Amino acid sequence: MSQNGGGAAAWVIGGSVALVLTPVIMMVAVSGGSSAAGGGAGSGVGGGLKGGAVPAQYVPWVLKAGALCDVIKPAVVAAQIEAESGWNPNAVSPVGAEGLSQFMPGTWKTWGRDDDGNGRVSPYDPGDAIMAQGRYDCALAKQVEGYKKRGEASGETLDLALAAYNAGPGAVQQYHGIPPYTETRNYVARIKSLIPKYESVDDPPGKVPPGQRMAMPLRGNPPVTSPYGMRFHPILHVNKLHTGIDFGAAQGTPFLAARDGKVTFAGWSNGYGNRVVISHGTIDGKEVSTTYNHMSAFSVSVGQRVKVGQQVGAVGSTGYSTGPHAHFEVIQNGDYVDPAPWLGLK
Repeated sequence: MSQNGGGAAAWVIGGSVALVLTPVIMMVAVSGGSSAAGGGAGSGVGGGLKGGAVPAQYVPWVLKAGALCDVIKPAVVAAQIEAESGWNPNAVSPVGAEGLSQFMPGTWKTWGRDDDGNGRVSPYDPGDAIMAQGRYDCALAKQVEGYKKRGEASGETLDLALAAYNAGPGAVQQYHGIPPYTETRNYVARIKSLIPKYESVDDPPGKVPPGQRMAMPLRGNPPVTSPYGMRFHPILHVNKLHTGIDFGAAQGTPFLAARDGKVTFAGWSNGYGNRVVISHGTIDGKEVSTTYNHMSAFSVSVGQRVKVGQQVGAVGSTGYSTGPHAHFEVIQNGDYVDPAPWLGLK
């Protein structure tokens, strides 16, 4: 972050890197919603994250910050963090910018909040920093969009917002676009070059196979390692209902939506670890949802509409899990039911 407002690529380590975070960070449900900032004009960036690209402990915050407005998507937030701090929460720049998102103290006073609920407002708290970054980015996007409407600047809204983050919005207005500063132009180019590293690529159109009501949530023909039904729980050591089907799959394998729907939950859930729930509306007169559990990374956020075959996250081993696998569930009118008939396995 420059002295005028936003990021400088140069930074140094301010103390040891403390990446051990408590599960509180992951307890935040990733809420969707968007504002009209920029109206999505010229963003050219999708709304998902590539599985495994963002460190797992930061994924919920990046998705949440990337859902605040249409222009600043999660991949933009992630690309900025890499450019600003290299994902080091204790980074301090030579000019005094602090934390993951490299806020200058004066700017932090305006945008910092206690987003992680730990009782303090700190640029060194990842949740606080990432959410402040999202708020500031969206405000800048709205501001430069206003410049464009008044004929005071031209260019893609995302590019102008990034330039404003680095050089300050006044410089964008003064020069009617990206300022002719080498640092700022390099900053915008670097962020744009990093976005594809974090942006999820749209999956090829999927379809529900004939005779089935849902598609398999993994590509190919994955083995069933634990079916739906009563079993001896490997961690709790009690007999209890296994509420879904486990498929054998390696860490990072794309976990796919089994049917078109809307994401109603994406966050940490005790036992399930990183969990996504998708509502599919009414099927045969009953409300149906599917869940995707124990994931190592998210690719979607709450409120997002997904298509069958679209990646919702990556296979992992979070929560009550003895190793990487895909735990998939079907919920009908609030009750867990056997997914096998829905997937054509029975």
